[in-house]
Amino acid sequence: MLKPILILAAAAAMIAMAIWLMPSQSGLFVGGVNILPWILPTVMTLALAEGIILRLSSRTYDWKAWFASSSDAMIRQFVNLIPLSLVGPAFALAWTHRLFTIHLGPAWSFGVLLIGQEFCYYWLHRASHRIRWFWASHAVHHSSNNFTFAAAYRLGWTSKLSGEAIFNTPLIWLGFRPDTVAATLLFSLLYQFWLHTELAPRLGWLEWILNTPTHHAVHHASNEAYLDKNFGGTLIIFDCLFGTFAQQRTDTPCRYGLVKPLASYNPGFIALHEWAAMVRDIRCAKTWRDGFGYILGPPGWSPTPQKAMNAPRHSPPDHLSKEAMDRHVSPGKS
Repeated sequence: MLKPILILAAAAAMIAMAIWLMPSQSGLFVGGVNILPWILPTVMTLALAEGIILRLSSRTYDWKAWFASSSDAMIRQFVNLIPLSLVGPAFALAWTHRLFTIHLGPAWSFGVLLIGQEFCYYWLHRASHRIRWFWASHAVHHSSNNFTFAAAYRLGWTSKLSGEAIFNTPLIWLGFRPDTVAATLLFSLLYQFWLHTELAPRLGWLEWILNTPTHHAVHHASNEAYLDKNFGGTLIIFDCLFGTFAQQRTDTPCRYGLVKPLASYNPGFIALHEWAAMVRDIRCAKTWRDGFGYILGPPGWSPTPQKAMNAPRHSPPDHLSKEAMDRHVSPGKS
């Protein structure tokens, strides 16, 4: 009985720290209330509540993963204060040479912004799985071996370094203000928070339009049949259009995490392990071309592919092909 009490006390203390010790940030006002400082404590509390519900229903819950994700998120708040942004100049250039100036007001302006943001996010997310430079940051989000709310805010510390926000530049060039685009992306990420749970039911006909917990569970699965599927943020329509949609199969339960599971709960290791692996590969590269391949190629890219070792793409899930094992692989404790 003492252990659960200590876990909840430590979690409550960490949430309190998130409320009182977070550095000041720019505001995001909804109805005159700045919601930005309250986002992290709120999602941490909801993730804690999910853990309690699962334990009360006699299901397992990885409390170490909750603390790892929460530590990652709290440290990220401070890292984001560093005035480093690879995409800032690109945003400024796009805004200076914008095609139009679009003021939000008419219904069509919101429609264009929301659909445009979803389109940009789809390609950002897809590139984050297919270009190792972006994957080095995004692998953090997939490192949790559980599909819970706590995994939703495990996002790492290096998104500014990777420059992944560059995919939003077309919206700014079209004529939407950079802060408006950033706020729209934030609301998309807030929507995606509730997708990270197995407690939610299927949503019927909405499953054909929206990104749902069922669809996102497939995205987080490391089964070969599910790799690189369902990249949408709030909608699933672009996955259907571009051939990356996959239904969750009753005969193939989702196995979450990286293909080679990451066993560490160390926030620093979680945040930087894939960057370290990429640097090691670059240092071993024999040519400049190989070096760039390790940066811009897909995860698992090699200058000497061993085709003879590749198993059929549709081999049983417990015997993944070498190609599938190479993609999304990250070092972890065995």
